[in-house]
Amino acid sequence: MAEGAGAEAPRLAELLATGWRLWEEVEAGTEPSSAAPAVQDKVRRGLDALQQAAAMVAQLDLFSENEDLEEIASADLRYLLLPALLGALTLRQVNPSRRLEHLESARGHFCRFLRLCKSYGLGSFALPAAAPAPGPAGSPPPPATPGGLVAMASARQAKIERYKQKKELENRLASMRTFVESGQADEDQMREFYILQTQKWINISLEEVESIDQEMVILRSRGTIKQSSAPPHGTSRQVRAPLKPFILTRDAAQAKVFGAGYPGVPTMTVDDWYEQRRRQGVMPGQSVPQRTPAIAGVADEELQKKQQEKKEEEDDEEALQKARNWDDWKDTHPRGYGNRQNMG
Repeated sequence: MAEGAGAEAPRLAELLATGWRLWEEVEAGTEPSSAAPAVQDKVRRGLDALQQAAAMVAQLDLFSENEDLEEIASADLRYLLLPALLGALTLRQVNPSRRLEHLESARGHFCRFLRLCKSYGLGSFALPAAAPAPGPAGSPPPPATPGGLVAMASARQAKIERYKQKKELENRLASMRTFVESGQADEDQMREFYILQTQKWINISLEEVESIDQEMVILRSRGTIKQSSAPPHGTSRQVRAPLKPFILTRDAAQAKVFGAGYPGVPTMTVDDWYEQRRRQGVMPGQSVPQRTPAIAGVADEELQKKQQEKKEEEDDEEALQKARNWDDWKDTHPRGYGNRQNMG
């Protein structure tokens, strides 16, 4: 197995190095993947290189679940990381219509990597359960049971331990990376370096699988809701006729004559007004009605005024003197004089 690996090692090592380097560039970049075609190009090229490397590893049969970790050559330990790197780059693909497909593919890569590490005894961890199945649309989350609360507490504690271990591994890897990449490290240092890398990616894979499961539940629920709310195939939506506006008025006659029932509209129709004037006898062709006492009193007062004006015009001495006295009184008594009842 080692001889076959050595014959293909230069090409295989180059593919792994290319995919690994492209993943680190994508991971270290500050530009969002969805807004950068250059980032997506790196993701595509990295996936191509890693997929070719994974196919070569499967062809060479480098790893087997029946062998121990000591049986793997130190130079071949790096190829254990191929499924994990494939899963990480698969998650970086941006295509909303295929997001669920990418999540399922990435989860498969991470789980394959974790099973391989578990078979070689690399780390003490529990393998992830099967992917969650989609539930019915609108179904509430299951209630928290005492057993579920204990499991949640255990998962939280395990996550804290993985975080601490990840930080420790990163510090140790940073101090060893220069020697390994420069070729100055011996076989034992190289073997330790790749085992530490594998343990680091175990923690990353466990976290990614947990995030993937949560996102898959959301996406599947959203798809189920869309399917249930969509109209049946082949049925067309009925187009409702627009509602005809209507106006509330005092009565039917007012609605026909005056239209909208605003506060300022008259309170009678033309026919009502005509009938009222006809009863009063003031319409054309009718005789003038007899005067009522009130109307007669008004007419007498007007007659007296006219007679007074006539006397003044005829220079009646008494009328002239009375008018002068009234004018003099108004000059010395302003308007409102003597009306002090309502003043403060």
